[in-house]
Amino acid sequence: MDIIYHCVGGSHSSIFAASIHLGLLPKGRKLKKEDILNLPFFDTLSKQEQGKILLRGLDEKGNRVFTLSRQFAPNLVLPAIEDAYQLGGGQLSNLLLVSTMSSVNWIMKLGGFSSRRLHLVAFGRPIVAYGTLKSCDKILRLVENTKKIINQSNLHQQ
Repeated sequence: MDIIYHCVGGSHSSIFAASIHLGLLPKGRKLKKEDILNLPFFDTLSKQEQGKILLRGLDEKGNRVFTLSRQFAPNLVLPAIEDAYQLGGGQLSNLLLVSTMSSVNWIMKLGGFSSRRLHLVAFGRPIVAYGTLKSCDKILRLVENTKKIINQSNLHQQ
């Protein structure tokens, strides 16, 4: 299965969700801001990568995990992705589009805007990392739910 975590900027909530999904965070202890700041790809998306579906890794079951910066046009971008997936020979039952926007808080928005849009990285990155810590439980539940959907889908396909 192909899983695409998507959000407006593609630098924070979708990266954090993909990182959880891929097991890139320490287990067995409370996360620290440094854990988030040290994640590969956190708050690093370039202008050229916006709108691109970026492979972040394979999960423990071989599913491909991607992230996407889809800006403020999910109603245009997501149907186009589904159509392109089918045109490429894929079946929609093997594609899971997961919005992480429900987990984004105002702190993340402030830090992300400062870092990515205003290019005030030294100011914005610690703020968005702090906001991500505050939203950690929501994102964790989102990823857990995503994995349940994948497992149910795999059961139905067998």
